[in-house]
Amino acid sequence: MKITNVKVRKIMKEGRMKSVVSVTFDNEFVVHDIKVIEGDSGLFIAMPSRKTLEGNFRDIAHPINAETRALIQTCILEKYSEALLTEDSAGEAAAASEEV
Repeated sequence: MKITNVKVRKIMKEGRMKSVVSVTFDNEFVVHDIKVIEGDSGLFIAMPSRKTLEGNFRDIAHPINAETRALIQTCILEKYSEALLTEDSAGEAAAASEEV
C-alpha cells in the first residue's frame, strides 16, 4: 500500500482542530475527514469517526497497526506543514501588495 496523494482541504486558525485532510492510497482508495489536532504534546491525526447511540465516537476507518498509523501521520503532517507555509506566503504577498 502506498500513499499517492494527501490533500489538505481546510486549515483552521482557532481551536485544537487545525485541518481536515483526505488521503488517497494506490490511486484507488480515498479516506476523507482525517483531522489534524493540536494536542498537549504536539500535532496528531484523528481518523474519521461517528457518534454511536451510546454517545461515544468510533473510527469509521483506521490503520490496523502502529507502523501504518505512523506512516500515515508522518505523511499528513508533512503536507499540513507545507500547506501552512504556502498559506503564510500567500498572506504575506497579499499584505505586501496592499501596502504598495
